[in-house]
Amino acid sequence: MSKARILVVDDEASARNGLAKLLAQDDYAVDMAADGKEALDMVQEKAPDLIVTDLQMPNMGGMDLLNQVKALAQAIPVIVVTGLGEVAPAVAAMRAGAEDYLTKPVDADAMVVAVERALERRELAAESENLRRQLRARDQEGLEGLLGTSPAMNKVYRTARQVAPSRATVLITGESGTGKGELARAIHTLSPRAKAPFVALHCASLAESLLESELFGHEKGSFTGADKRRIGRFEQANNGTLFLDEIGEIPPLTQVKLLRVLQERTFERVGGNEPVKVDVRLLAATNKDLAAEVREGRFREDLYYRLNVVHVEMPPLRLRGHDVAILAEHFLRKFARENHRRLDGFSDAARAKIVGHRWSGNVRELENSIERAVVLAEGSRIEESDLPFEGAPVVQGAVRIPGATMAEIEKYAILATLEAADGSTARAADILDISVRTVQYRLHEYGVAPSRSRS
Repeated sequence: MSKARILVVDDEASARNGLAKLLAQDDYAVDMAADGKEALDMVQEKAPDLIVTDLQMPNMGGMDLLNQVKALAQAIPVIVVTGLGEVAPAVAAMRAGAEDYLTKPVDADAMVVAVERALERRELAAESENLRRQLRARDQEGLEGLLGTSPAMNKVYRTARQVAPSRATVLITGESGTGKGELARAIHTLSPRAKAPFVALHCASLAESLLESELFGHEKGSFTGADKRRIGRFEQANNGTLFLDEIGEIPPLTQVKLLRVLQERTFERVGGNEPVKVDVRLLAATNKDLAAEVREGRFREDLYYRLNVVHVEMPPLRLRGHDVAILAEHFLRKFARENHRRLDGFSDAARAKIVGHRWSGNVRELENSIERAVVLAEGSRIEESDLPFEGAPVVQGAVRIPGATMAEIEKYAILATLEAADGSTARAADILDISVRTVQYRLHEYGVAPSRSRS
């Protein structure tokens, strides 16, 4: 990946060339201009990623250049360089929108740090804007509640769009906290039934006797306490969508009755004999391996195949790469708004801690952690100490950074990703954004075979 383009602006050739040489050593592409007017022409022709400018220059000084650049392209960060003791101009430049300022003679390390920090903030701002666009697009498409740009999530979005117009039953699987309920609601919203009811029921939270009544309703006097007829979830969802969460928990007798509804689209209320006909699209979710449950005799095979017409697997957060950072930023804004807090994002250490954590509780755990951090944060941003979980160790395996070679880092990245992907070379390749062939070739080099090669 190519480094950023930086425009260095200074009327003194030696200072200009010295800065350009310093930045080029860090592999930045560097353009140069002798004054603000020349720099402005270059910005209008091809905007750089960052500008480093002296303040005192003929024709057009750094302050005028800063104001013009901000008027043209607010996103370009500007670092100003002032003479020693010129505090007032530096303060004025910062108020006008400069990203940072340095004094002459410029310290090389300070310049590199300032540039890296400015470019990182620019990237975060771009990510935030991309996230806002993504949220608007998701809302327009009916994919509210689903967020992320990873290959794994893009596959989920494609399947949701394809299956939504049909009336096919969809089985959504995945670990707890991955967003199965949000996907179900998105499929409903994208479907022709969007204006009809979306009714959800968590099957694991009810006893068997209550579950049947919740699903099918009951007649007055059908059991103690049934003092009037009650309409069940199937009737409530008529012409719409019924979402049954944790369907792997329903008992055998209820499985039989549910199968009948799927086959005949009729049922009787508890204590009743009159058939009730409904038109309901069923979506089901589970964190269990239903195929294994069928083999063990705990789940009916015929019901499993009725439910598993279309199968969508929600990926765990550890397989979603940069989505972790995107989701964390989203939750930060959400909870800051709800709690009337003004927070300027995450510190570098906090962001590294979030990205490095293994989220066993998936999106739900991440959301809860960010909410707690927002509520308890004492400063103007979320610090590492505000996050209620342990960070990743600095030393992992045989890789120490700094200190490891690129080959060692690559090997660790491939093997650690393969482990997180449960041995799937296809999933590991998706996360690493390389080909499956490359992963397999490297594993052959390392003398390591994946535990299994399923996609």
